[in-house]
Amino acid sequence: MQIQPRIAIVHEYLTRMGGAEKTAKVIADLFPDAPVFTLLYDQEKCGADFPAARVRTSPLQKFPKFLRRRPKFLLPFFRTAIESFDFSDFDLVISSSSAFAHGIVLPLETKHICYCHSPARFLWDYSHEYLRENKMTGLKKLFIGSMLKDLRIWSRLSAHRVDQFLANSVTVQKRIQKYFRRESEVVHPPVEVSKIKMSGHHENYFLIVSQLTQYKRIDLAISVFNKLRRRLVIVGDGPQRSFLQSIAGKTIEFHGRKSDAEVAELLKNCRGFVFPGEDDFGIAPVEAMAAGKPVLAFARGGATETVIHKKTGILFDEQSPESLENALAELFANERKFQPAKIRSHAKKFARAEFERKISEIVSSFSF
Repeated sequence: MQIQPRIAIVHEYLTRMGGAEKTAKVIADLFPDAPVFTLLYDQEKCGADFPAARVRTSPLQKFPKFLRRRPKFLLPFFRTAIESFDFSDFDLVISSSSAFAHGIVLPLETKHICYCHSPARFLWDYSHEYLRENKMTGLKKLFIGSMLKDLRIWSRLSAHRVDQFLANSVTVQKRIQKYFRRESEVVHPPVEVSKIKMSGHHENYFLIVSQLTQYKRIDLAISVFNKLRRRLVIVGDGPQRSFLQSIAGKTIEFHGRKSDAEVAELLKNCRGFVFPGEDDFGIAPVEAMAAGKPVLAFARGGATETVIHKKTGILFDEQSPESLENALAELFANERKFQPAKIRSHAKKFARAEFERKISEIVSSFSF
């Protein structure tokens, strides 16, 4: 008879409910008795999904609120804080990691499964862009660059403490191999397909649901839809919102943050979904396909694993206005060939139930 393991869950910070946090929530729902460890916690934004009674925070939670809301200022403390958690009472720890959670220190007999959203991109393939975006120059650039180098060494070494890596996409699997020199199994993130209704009609607008940050390349979509004077609805918020609004024409609408139910309604009624950035996986395009809508996506990252060219959407090869405009024209030319029922059927491959089944099987494969 197999003993039920004592399980703990770790997620870097619970300060907003993005795609990684929603994935961590599904893992937490699978193991309702498991406490959730996190570096930083915002009860106002995450308390409904992660009740305070279940959350265990690091010493960083005692820092002033203005610092907790600006994690990049706490960067030098993260590796020490993640290693400070004591897991002596647990048989298995499941970490949900985008940068630091994989670096926990465990007793010899405690197993560690790491669900990796990606090795920290600001440390590896995005490090030079990170320095440029934060306007690092001179001595400041040298100092921060040296700190990132130390964190890269720590990140690589701590990856060898993980018993099993799970990657959220083939793209991330390749990064884990390249930067950590570790094998991993691909388990795509859970998509709430059952909560999204399909519709065969549309209200002649295209939709973006995204954080408004530079690497999402929302500016690219705005440029094209400005030129064509077509309606584009943008849902989400972020540091680029003011800039994006300043370049948007009359056919571009900003709706800010919306509830899951409101997003589902917008997905059901849109003509198509636009995904101009490169993401590790990209839950939003799969949600659009669950509504039976074709997706216009940049042919890099997770979109290449979820969008089937000319069957569930159109992939474009360059992050340029010309490439996106040509892809939009191709979508219009093939619009009658996109069958909502078949698009939705494809999205079901990424449904929450499939994710839960795979995680449960992997946990069951460990002996305690």
